[in-house]
Amino acid sequence: QVQLVESGGGLVQAGGSLRLSCAASGRTFNNYAMGWFRQAPGKEREFVAAISWSGGSTYYADSVKGRFTISRDNAKNTVYLQMNSLEPEDTAVYYCATAIGGWAVRRRNEYIDWGQGTQVTVSS
Repeated sequence: QVQLVESGGGLVQAGGSLRLSCAASGRTFNNYAMGWFRQAPGKEREFVAAISWSGGSTYYADSVKGRFTISRDNAKNTVYLQMNSLEPEDTAVYYCATAIGGWAVRRRNEYIDWGQGTQVTVSS
């Protein structure tokens, strides 16, 4: 099992930026793809972005493509989500997760370890 701790959330105005971090400990981090999901109040948790074990492949939800960038540093056991041009619709709790395998995937049931989340609030 992997322990995941997210950080970097906060309150930002529309058009601003935030960088989320997710520190992992436990099993070998660089064997597995990582993903970011988010959940707004009253809505289901949705996929945001994923990155393969090596960082060579990334995958984004259409709603964030061109604004968000996922990256990882396997030496630091950390995955990042750089969020630019934030919109009020991006307001949610953001979760990082460890995939079952090494390839970037978007389905929730292909992720097995989850962090506790970090709140992102974008004001208009």
